[in-house]
Amino acid sequence: MTETAGIEPVPAKSLQQFAVLYGGLLVVAGVLGFKLIKLGPLFGIGPLAVPGGVFGFLLAIVVTNATAELHGRPVAQRMVLMGFVPLLVSIGLMQLVLALPPAANWTGQAVAEQVFGSSMRLILAGIFAYGISQTLDVTIFTWMRGRPGGHMLWLRATVAAFVAQTVDTLIFVTIAFLGVFPLLPVIGGQLAAKALIWGLAIPLLYLAVGIGRRLDRR
Repeated sequence: MTETAGIEPVPAKSLQQFAVLYGGLLVVAGVLGFKLIKLGPLFGIGPLAVPGGVFGFLLAIVVTNATAELHGRPVAQRMVLMGFVPLLVSIGLMQLVLALPPAANWTGQAVAEQVFGSSMRLILAGIFAYGISQTLDVTIFTWMRGRPGGHMLWLRATVAAFVAQTVDTLIFVTIAFLGVFPLLPVIGGQLAAKALIWGLAIPLLYLAVGIGRRLDRR
């Protein structure tokens, strides 16, 4: 942040851009969760499947890690906390729109409810998993910076994401599917799929950090 006497500090350009992107990713991830995507055939490793929202949430981790790298843990943690605002507002608006009576000549209500009408159990599972896992990711990522090997961005990000997404999956699957599906196969498949996707996200983290540094030099 930049600051002059008597004037409120102005957030760095990268932080402004990351904050907007982060909020948008959370909203999009919440919407895309309606579809279950079969990843196994893409990688030739069997019937792995994940909710579509996982792409948005893993990209959100890229943004918080880039923010933590450039601006420190307190700023990244504040971004995670503020992320509840667009997440909860989008969920509330979606439930409101679904609950309002459809126009007489509109026939898509049943389809909309089937696609976007997630149960409150799934919604609560997602909210709890988001808050705990994102906080854990930022904490581990910044803690490792002062440890041996802490200069390796990819290593810190991978370890933090692995631990955080393991916790995320355990929380979400347990709350959402306990008593509905056998949990272990779902948890194992989710973790394997997330690991594959995260491997593809690492170059994006380096790109985000590089872009952030260029923005802040202007």
